[in-house]
Amino acid sequence: MSIVVTAASGQLGRLTVKALLNRGVPASGIIATSRDVSRIKDLADRGVTVRQADFAEPASLPAAFEGADKLLLISTTTPSERVANHRRAIDAAVTAGVSLVAYTSMLRADTSTTSLAPTHSATEEYLRERLPSVMLRNGWYLENYTAQLPQVLQGGAVVGAAGQGRISAATRADYAAAAAVVLTTDGHAGKAYELGGDESFTLAELAATISAAAGKRIEYTHLTADAFTRVLLDAGVPAELAHVLADADLAMSRDEMFTDSGDLRHLIGRPTATPAEAIAAALR
Repeated sequence: MSIVVTAASGQLGRLTVKALLNRGVPASGIIATSRDVSRIKDLADRGVTVRQADFAEPASLPAAFEGADKLLLISTTTPSERVANHRRAIDAAVTAGVSLVAYTSMLRADTSTTSLAPTHSATEEYLRERLPSVMLRNGWYLENYTAQLPQVLQGGAVVGAAGQGRISAATRADYAAAAAVVLTTDGHAGKAYELGGDESFTLAELAATISAAAGKRIEYTHLTADAFTRVLLDAGVPAELAHVLADADLAMSRDEMFTDSGDLRHLIGRPTATPAEAIAAALR
């Protein structure tokens, strides 16, 4: 059995490869793909099969997926190109005879009002029509916040437009562990897992957790979506991403990034990392 992990040079993809190895999958049974294979040379050094794959270049995909039994399709990063790229990858998986595709979708993809949701729901629909599949509807990453800790500590504030909405964020490592479980055990075809951390929080609560960990008063500054977008643009965030992030915060204000399904904890067989644990690790 060979398992393909796409976008293996990205953070989630790389963690998933490591999670598969930790679950006892031999390196020879893993195929890691990337547009630039030089970025995953370390995986090749561990015995993982490394292949070049670019979803924008369909001719690269048959060879990349050859011999695959299961495939993790990690959603691509450019929303405007996402559906077309995913359809090419799914078509190539069909041709390769893949028996199961796990797709990293988004939380509540079928009901979410975010601008990102249609790209995920369209991919889910296309995939269901063509292959046995499982939807890994990942919630927000805790790293989206821990990566901003230097700026938060400098400015003394968590800034956002999420109001008092609750967020069920988890670490990439926990989402990767769930993907590895789905790819190495049976009974997941046809499922849609709503994945999020056990301990939800508001941004005000997140600010309080950072305060406790850093020993410095941090407050939550609530802004309108337009004002938050301007803050992101002024910080150098590309325009498309700034609008996506502000739109995501609006969804958070409506509790669309919250889940109490317990799916992530159930899949990985342990509690998820807490915000306090993620923050403490990032501050070390």
